[in-house]
Amino acid sequence: MRPKVAVVDHGAGNLVSIGQGLVRAGAEVVMATRPSDFVGVDSVVLPGVGATKTVMDGIDAAGLREPLRALDVPLFGICVGMQVLFDTSEEDDAQCLGLIPGVVRKLRNTPSLPHIGWNDLSIERPDPIFESIPSEPVYFVHSYAPEPTDPSTIIATSDHGERFVAAVRSGHVSGTQFHPERSGRVGLAILANVVGAAARVSA
Repeated sequence: MRPKVAVVDHGAGNLVSIGQGLVRAGAEVVMATRPSDFVGVDSVVLPGVGATKTVMDGIDAAGLREPLRALDVPLFGICVGMQVLFDTSEEDDAQCLGLIPGVVRKLRNTPSLPHIGWNDLSIERPDPIFESIPSEPVYFVHSYAPEPTDPSTIIATSDHGERFVAAVRSGHVSGTQFHPERSGRVGLAILANVVGAAARVSA
């Protein structure tokens, strides 16, 4: 039986390409627009593009803030969807989900903003997200990045005039600042690992 993965539809995310990548990796995908859509799922993916407040407003309008906070299955955030896993963001002074202690701050010592394009990852510690992925660049589009309170939650970094956090994990909650759905073979391998985590829940 295919693992069931919910992709949160809060109005700001690359839903089609993320969904296609998850289906290709063997998942049954549902688009979650209300709390009841989380019932019976094995994993949740939280995408996000644009501004932090827009994403949080969409989450709140759908009544998903507390259900996301209460999940006991793997939760994987992408780009702004990863940023809102933290306590707060300098962007819009937004109050986020508070699942990982830390603050999202604007990149300061960079040649240009937003940071758009392909960059290498530095894997800081082994993690199931990065198991068996190709050693190739990944695709970023962002002006902000998280600063976790606990450095041990950092699982990958990258560089754009300064080192910044590119991936995090705290228990069953993880995320990437880059876009797996736009990162070629690397991204497909990461989405396959997300589905693999869901499969272990459903087993």
